[in-house]
This record gives sequence, C-alpha cells and structure tokens, in this order.
Amino acid sequence: MLDTLLTTPRIRLAELPTPVQYCQQLTAYLGGPRIYIKRDDLTGLGLGGNKVRKLEFVLADALGQGADTMVSAGVVQSNSVRQIAAAAAHLGLDFHAVLITDRVPNVDPDYPESGNMLLNALFGMKAHFCSVKESRVVVMQRIVDELRQQGKKPYIIPYGASNVLGALGYVNCVLELITQMQSHAFSLDYIVHASGSSGTQAGLVVGTATLLPGVQIIGIDIDAEAERVRRDVVRLSHELAAYLHQKPETLDQRIEVIAGYAGPGYGVATPEMVEAIELFARLEGIVLDPVYAGKGAAGLIGLVRQGRFSKEETILFLHTGGIPALYVYRSAFARSLAAISSAPSS
Repeated sequence: MLDTLLTTPRIRLAELPTPVQYCQQLTAYLGGPRIYIKRDDLTGLGLGGNKVRKLEFVLADALGQGADTMVSAGVVQSNSVRQIAAAAAHLGLDFHAVLITDRVPNVDPDYPESGNMLLNALFGMKAHFCSVKESRVVVMQRIVDELRQQGKKPYIIPYGASNVLGALGYVNCVLELITQMQSHAFSLDYIVHASGSSGTQAGLVVGTATLLPGVQIIGIDIDAEAERVRRDVVRLSHELAAYLHQKPETLDQRIEVIAGYAGPGYGVATPEMVEAIELFARLEGIVLDPVYAGKGAAGLIGLVRQGRFSKEETILFLHTGGIPALYVYRSAFARSLAAISSAPSS
C-alpha cells in the first residue's frame, strides 16, 4: 500500500502538516468526549480546504499527460472549484468551470458574486453557467470538445476532485495524522467529517483500515442524500483499495454516513449548522463554513448529545475548509449580527 502511495506522482500544493488542536472549551461545554480538530482549512493554497490535498495527485496526473487546461464543475459557491482555480493559477494553467446556478434555493443577494465567486474571478477562472436540470457531464464534454478544436489539451477533474487519485490525498492524511498522534501523545476512537462527493471519506476509510484499524470514520451527509453518498463512498473505497493492492472485503462495515443534518438540501442553512458555527467560533475561535464543516460539526454535536460517544473516548473533527462561503450566508446569522449591533456603547 505505502509503496504505491509513495510512488504515485504528486505535486506539492498544500501547506502540510495541517495543525491538530485540542478543543478544550468545546469539550467542556458538551461534557465530553475529548474533541480534537484537524485544520484542513489551513492547507494554504487559495484560502485552503480539503481539495488541495486531492489536487496534489490529480494535477500531477494532468501535468503528466501534458494538459494545459483544466475543466471541472460545481455549484456557484463551490469550494472545489475555488481550490482548482487557485491551483491552476499557481501552475500557469487555464481553468474552465461549469457552475450550477440553481441548486441552492433562497440565497442571499450577493451569493452569485461574493465569497468563492469573487476569488474565482481573481484567480482568472472562466465560468460556464448551467441549470441543475442539465447534465454537467455533457456540458463539460462539450467544453472539452471546443477546447480541443482550439488546439488546447484539456483535462477533466471530477466533481469534488473525488476519484481514486484525489482520495489518495486522504490516505496520505492518515499517515500525517499518525505522526501527529505520536508527537501529541493522544489516541483516537473516531474521525468525524462532512461527507458529500465521497473522496475524503473513501481516503480516510481505506487509510485507517490498514494504518489505524481501531479508528472509526463517521461521515455526516451534507447533501440530504445519505444513501447516495454512502454508495459513492463504498464504490470509491473499493476502487482505491484495488489501486493500493488492498483487500476491499472488510471496508463496507467501516463506512458510516449519518443522515439528518443536511436540512432540506445541499447548501440550505439549518438551525443546527448555525449553532455549530457559533459554538466553534465563540468557544474556540475557529471559523467553520455553512455548507460543509458547519453541517459536519452539527452532526458531531448532535451525536455527542445523543450519547453516541463515551466521555472517555477521543474524537477528531476534520475541518474540510470552505470559509469564503460564510460571507454569502449572512442572513442565516442575523441573530449574531443583531447581538453585536445592539451591544451597549462604552
């Protein structure tokens, strides 16, 4: 396994290792278990996030094939698209993104132009807009065909950079985490994180199955499609295990995707997400995003309150990034804004 991981082409894009921090006040507030956080919002490139780890392997493959233009897809405020745009700028590549404009309903007025979209513009991304009713795969292929007619060498990065190569980034993260557990002198019982396009969870599942078999991975569904998310994680985990010459037979029982924290749909604000973001901010000074980490943290907090974990157990929450999107969800935090604006003057 490690031989294959270490010999797969990789370009260094992320600032690694990302920190692991003990959330002392959050742990006390919830009454246990011990909660740590892995700060993959601090991977650096393009304001960071979990996709940077994935892109180290995906873009190495693209460059190895002589590609000069990247093509991918996501929603308007996609974190994946923003990180690809930053990586493309860093590597001198063109980037065309298919952006789904109508997947997230009832957005704030500046949703189309602020947050990740402002950063995409700064990184020089070329946008192609489509509806959720259209097939993004078909639209991407049309763009690829046009680019080839122009003499370009396009390369398609899958949704969320979630394929076998992308998932390798989180097998590598498990290796990094083992070193940090040794240096910080702590052990783990669970890793909890937001799960959507499957690559992060598949990498963690396959990596821990071999390297940290006592650690259980819990993905919190953020798509309101928990069964679909789990199917995708199972499929990609099997593909990744085959790539790494591991036996996939025991993986399925290690794959857990928790429903109930996505609200009515992807990107839709929920009271539980708002509470989770406020708690992490006020107790730990850590900022989460409203689409991924905020809902993942809501799932973590919900499971603690349900008694899923004992006080003696240790949980690592993986912060997958996405903070720029917070600024286009201001209406969800009206209570916090009202509180600060009504504070008495000195």
